[in-house]
Amino acid sequence: MESSRFKRFFGALLTIIGIVLILFACVAFLSDKPVLGLEVTKWETLVPFIVGALFMIPGVSLISNS
Repeated sequence: MESSRFKRFFGALLTIIGIVLILFACVAFLSDKPVLGLEVTKWETLVPFIVGALFMIPGVSLISNS
């Protein structure tokens, strides 16, 4: 029982971090100004998007499997 609650908590945490990173990448891609003080080019927005997807996919998987 305790393991299932931990998996759901960790999965939710990973999912939230992934969504935040994907939203940051989208805002940075669409913006011409620095976002959160970071000057990010169009190609550099690919990195937070991929990292966000790598966090979100296992997070959703952990939630659905527990």
